[in-house]
Amino acid sequence: MRLIDLMHLGRERVIGCWQVGDVLIDPGPSSCLPTLLDALGDERPRALLLTHIHLDHAGASGLLVQRWPDLEVYVHEIGAVHMLDPERLLTSARRLYGEDMNRLWGEFLPVPEANLRELQGGETLRGGFDVAYTPGHASHHVSFLHDGTAFVGDVGGVRILASGPTIPPTPPPDVSLEAWHESIELIAAWKPERLAITHFGAYEDVDAQLSDVGSRLDAWAERARTEDQGTFIAGVRRDIELSGGPNVLLATYAQAAPPDQLHAGLERYWRKRSQAVR
Repeated sequence: MRLIDLMHLGRERVIGCWQVGDVLIDPGPSSCLPTLLDALGDERPRALLLTHIHLDHAGASGLLVQRWPDLEVYVHEIGAVHMLDPERLLTSARRLYGEDMNRLWGEFLPVPEANLRELQGGETLRGGFDVAYTPGHASHHVSFLHDGTAFVGDVGGVRILASGPTIPPTPPPDVSLEAWHESIELIAAWKPERLAITHFGAYEDVDAQLSDVGSRLDAWAERARTEDQGTFIAGVRRDIELSGGPNVLLATYAQAAPPDQLHAGLERYWRKRSQAVR
């Protein structure tokens, strides 16, 4: 197993694609596709396993299928429809990124239905990958367990270095604290030897990392309920600094999990909850 640093916008340790034999887990955005293809060289993947369909994780999938027409793409059934017809996904992303959309993520091509393999959770895939449905960060998020390593996408948090904190990426539109905590419990019950995350790396202090992402999720959600965006962002920066994140990594954390989106996702969570009880 190896982690390919996709060097997003020229910066290291922002987005990584995991390679396990002939399987790629979260190939990243098409803006990073040249880096991925250069790292693969003559190796030809058999399958893509997508933890979820956000552009930083799955954006290159369609272009990879175009390059290798027999490539299988495994994704949760809720996300599969958006891989087949990505217009709603892209419209939502444009609201977040505006004119930066293409610079950040590049082209997003649909994946043909013949290449899609829909997941529900509970499956065991060829090559020995166990699948679990792990929503919270996204309603269509799944995780994969293989040979002691849990590939947990974003539900395991963002952690740039072992010395830095684990923070919860909470972009809109469908963050759920309740589902996220249940997913953390499910991953812990796997008793993996390590967590492999997209942003960025593999870490063996599994219990500590899961506890960190869960407790910070609750703390930041409470802040977002009462604080405006500017105050919240200042608090995020302060937390990263106090948790041991070197100053040079603040920009990396911000690129992997933009603080304005963290606030927007949590604010939306509270607004949806308020509307639900009326």
